[in-house]
Amino acid sequence: MFIPLHDRNGLKHIKAQYVTITLIVLNVLVWLVTGPLVGEQAAMRAATGLGFIPAVVFDYAMLEPSLVLVPPDATFLTYAFLHTDWLHLASNMLFLWVFGDNVEDAMGHVRFLLFYLACAAAGALTHGLVMPTSAGPLIGASGAVSGVVAAYVLLHPKVRVWVLVFFRLPLPLPAWIPLILWIGQQFFMLVIDTEGGVSWGAHVGGILAGSLLVLVLRRKGVPLFDRAIVTPNAVIPAPAAVSERGPWGDRTG
Repeated sequence: MFIPLHDRNGLKHIKAQYVTITLIVLNVLVWLVTGPLVGEQAAMRAATGLGFIPAVVFDYAMLEPSLVLVPPDATFLTYAFLHTDWLHLASNMLFLWVFGDNVEDAMGHVRFLLFYLACAAAGALTHGLVMPTSAGPLIGASGAVSGVVAAYVLLHPKVRVWVLVFFRLPLPLPAWIPLILWIGQQFFMLVIDTEGGVSWGAHVGGILAGSLLVLVLRRKGVPLFDRAIVTPNAVIPAPAAVSERGPWGDRTG
């Protein structure tokens, strides 16, 4: 539906989004060592051993011992650092890059990291509740990133964000318009697409967790529904030409 490109929502409480950057770097590194830098067989083993498999976690099935890389309960988190391909990785990391810095700013570094991991776990849990006997591994940061998106729209709904609509048309829109549409799409698809390749349940779980956790994890004094409207650099008009008063009237230079 849309791709976020840029917002101009300055940091107010932190110097830099260290946790957001670290998460992006870690996701890229994990993708490299479990994907392009290893063979297909090793990549599948990583997805099986580190991905979240509801049937295994909920004791409907057992994983072959040679495939076990971490305890099943740990996969509530490890799955969120794996991705199927570069496009899957890039889409999640783009959302995290555009929206994560301001959520980190609103919470602080440590609480934002806890928030991110909690949203990832909530995404896995919701996926498992929707498909408890599924033997396929869930991978991807979508659950955690969905929580970040939900927190952002509650914190800064009026901030203007450049988005690429339908992959073609760049528009600066108040954040609540594309993000509420995106959130609504996740709930809608959860209802109608129960057998697809995307875990809409993980997205919804992350959204619900993010919406609740931002209420308690944001800094004291950080408001919800920030009224400030900030415009991206690209749509700020150029300064007006300086006017000088001359003997024959105004003169622009």
